[in-house]
Amino acid sequence: MRILVTGGAGFIGSNFVRRTIEDAYPGLEGAEVIVLDALTYSGNLQNLAPVADSPRYTFVHGDIRDADLLDSIFPSVDAVVHFAAESHVDRSVRDASIFVETNVLGTQRLLDAALRSGLKRFVHVSTDEVYGSIAEGSWNEERPLEPNSPYSASKAGSDLLARSYFRTHGLDVSITRCSNNYGPYHFPEKVIPLFVTNLIDDRHVPLYGAGNNIRDWLHVDDHTRGIAMVLVGGRAGEIYNIGGGTELTNKDLTQLLLDSTGKDWTYVDRVADRLGHDLRYSVDISKIRDELGYEPLVPFERGLAEVVQWYRDNREWWQPLKSRAELA
Repeated sequence: MRILVTGGAGFIGSNFVRRTIEDAYPGLEGAEVIVLDALTYSGNLQNLAPVADSPRYTFVHGDIRDADLLDSIFPSVDAVVHFAAESHVDRSVRDASIFVETNVLGTQRLLDAALRSGLKRFVHVSTDEVYGSIAEGSWNEERPLEPNSPYSASKAGSDLLARSYFRTHGLDVSITRCSNNYGPYHFPEKVIPLFVTNLIDDRHVPLYGAGNNIRDWLHVDDHTRGIAMVLVGGRAGEIYNIGGGTELTNKDLTQLLLDSTGKDWTYVDRVADRLGHDLRYSVDISKIRDELGYEPLVPFERGLAEVVQWYRDNREWWQPLKSRAELA
């Protein structure tokens, strides 16, 4: 099998690529991977360095909105796993335009290229944020979409496009929606890597509002394993939630990160809450568990400790990224 991975130089996409080349996923053994990535600020070829010399790996520098480029690639691949997206909520609040361009138009260009080439399989990777916010219980895949940020609205639009290409054209496409990811190679604008890298450098960290917003945390290894399961065994036209089963308030998460870096609350600056900040996300994973046998395998306590140590050991990876992005 030859798999095109869009956004494969990013945090989650590169994890999928590395694990695929390592033959970690049943049904994908021996698969060849073509990575298509525009290498915007969060795309990083260093994320793919562990597999860069593999004969099963090819990198293409390009934009998913480039229809001619897509037409040159798609006839040679059997499947697409579509990670490429603008994903930082704060950036979308400041300027939504690139989120619409990449997440909506880019997805449409990929779907059209899939139709033109007769692609066999398409997995569209999305987020639980498209559901909005939930006070209690958990969303299943039938939950209506109620996105509250420009980022999540653009992802909801791309989800609906993907579904429409199954209903209208019969394209073999499945959609996944994940909870909050954490793990190594996570771009340091997101909360866990930002807080860890700041704290180990004796810098303060910004906590939104009262810190009562609740997120379900999912290790990136569990997420990409779930995506591989959907690629191999998921049904066309179906949506699969992928969650980690660890719900924490941002305040509780901050306490864990302070403890893990030997710091205290004097290092925490309370900042004005994000506009339209969703209170709680929680996904029901019954469907992917029952159909495909998925379960999260990485305990959060162990996973978080390993991530903190990874950032301690890999300053040469993250420090230049923070400097270029002016993160502190």
